[in-house]
Amino acid sequence: MEQKHPFPPLWNKNSKILILGSFPSVKSREAMFFYGHPQNRFWKVVAAVFGDAVPCSIEEKRVFILKHNIALWDVIASCDIVGSSDASIKNAVANDISPILSGADIKQVFVNGKTAAALYEKHILKECNRTAITLPSTSPANAAWSLERLIAEWRKIKNYISEE
Repeated sequence: MEQKHPFPPLWNKNSKILILGSFPSVKSREAMFFYGHPQNRFWKVVAAVFGDAVPCSIEEKRVFILKHNIALWDVIASCDIVGSSDASIKNAVANDISPILSGADIKQVFVNGKTAAALYEKHILKECNRTAITLPSTSPANAAWSLERLIAEWRKIKNYISEE
């Protein structure tokens, strides 16, 4: 069944990196915000990377992302998907990331997981001509990666951000 991405990207002119997921999970679509599944480790990982408290409310998460000069969005604008399964994504239509790339000084694009990387390469790379760095997925489905290993690998995002 076709699903449309239900909420806008989060970024501002100070954003230095863009982190792209694949498509929001059922829980994220219900919450109308990024990484809404309580078992997704995204918020724990980025909080640890920046030595910050884990944001809980949507407003705290918004403030956290902008404070650390991050832009958040997803590769896919609409697709056929079963539940939250990235593996089931079909008929994907990409989001247009050009407003973010032209409106902020994005130093590097990152993708959260291999599915997001594959979708990015298939649907967006040619349009924006920006290579993305693939980070291990923070999804609970990526059980092979411990929280500690995720944090260590995700630390590379800080290399592209100079916080004032």
